[in-house]
Amino acid sequence: MYITIDETDRRPIYQQVVDEIKAIIAAGELPEGSSLPPVRQVAADLGVNLNTIAFAYRRLQKEGLIKLKHGSGAVVISRVVAKRDEERLQSKLMPVLTDMMLQGLSRNEVIALVNNALNQLSGPKVR
Repeated sequence: MYITIDETDRRPIYQQVVDEIKAIIAAGELPEGSSLPPVRQVAADLGVNLNTIAFAYRRLQKEGLIKLKHGSGAVVISRVVAKRDEERLQSKLMPVLTDMMLQGLSRNEVIALVNNALNQLSGPKVR
């Protein structure tokens, strides 16, 4: 599992870790049953406080993607969040799409960027 932190990103570090692990799980690189590296190891590798990584792992558990076992680490339990919340997803997507439009991208360019991102996550192109 390879995670990077972007110091220029406005998102908190824990959120960057959550988002990166979600992307790795969604891409199938961490299938169900896979163990995540220990909190201490991830914190040391990234040079961040271990409480930051522990908080990120707890968020992933709360979303139903991993299971934390004290002393045993974290295990991926699902590639899909248990409850789909389309309204929340829409509210997260709109600012990104708005930024793209404000950057002067055409509808087709936005769709191409979205398809490229989906290809990175799931393989075949979605139309």
